[in-house]
Amino acid sequence: MAKIVEISSLTEPGVELFSTLTEAQLRNKVEPQKGIFIAESPKVIQVAMNAGYEPVALLCERRHIEGDAKAIIAQCGEIPVYTGERTLLEQLTGYTLTRGVLCAMRRPTERTASDLLHDLKASHRQKRIVVIDGVVDTTNIGAIFRSAAALDIDAVLLTRNSCDPLNRRAVRVSMGSVFLVPWTWLDTYDTLRDNGFKTAAMALTDQSVAIDDATVASEECLAIIMGTEGDGLPQATIDGADYVVRIPMAHGVDSLNVAAAAAVAFWQLRAKE
Repeated sequence: MAKIVEISSLTEPGVELFSTLTEAQLRNKVEPQKGIFIAESPKVIQVAMNAGYEPVALLCERRHIEGDAKAIIAQCGEIPVYTGERTLLEQLTGYTLTRGVLCAMRRPTERTASDLLHDLKASHRQKRIVVIDGVVDTTNIGAIFRSAAALDIDAVLLTRNSCDPLNRRAVRVSMGSVFLVPWTWLDTYDTLRDNGFKTAAMALTDQSVAIDDATVASEECLAIIMGTEGDGLPQATIDGADYVVRIPMAHGVDSLNVAAAAAVAFWQLRAKE
């Protein structure tokens, strides 16, 4: 049974998970097996738990212990549940709690991109993944994951200079979709080719083909590469791609938000049964 811990100050031992530790400290690159991330709102926390993520501690308003957080607390076993007045918790976290509940959860063991792609080969249908290259905006990361889950993308790979998908805001914007789609970090594009994937770089160039190009859509294993807004994809990534693909624009508009462009690409290039 969970242990209810009433807190009365901002220095209560254990609550530093929710207050003083930065995202980088929670992630703990030195000892990844000890890494933590924060999920907020009962719905998102429940999605994470259903996907097998392990809760470490909860922080919630007192009124939610027998309310919105009751079912979650019942599933969490013997972990601390820190609680107190709403004003104190807002001082502790620095923001209003979404639905009054935060959960510190253990980060999963990092998989290699090769292992993830190898597992995908067990499926006999077309396979579609997205590579997020250099996108650092947490809102865009969360939105891309939400579209990836909704539009049946098989996996998400991220270059190391992209935002962590388990960043608190990215998790919240994704509505828990980061827990529904397999993901990991990509260190080299050679990994894609070694595992039989063709690459489609989303970019506006003189050599790009329209997104409804039949040849691109017919590929058995396709990696859709999305770059950051502003600078877009690195030229070396564009030059090394099997295809350069554009979304045709009207009214002189030269680009879409990367999350919006990803949703269009996921739908148009989706796997066919």
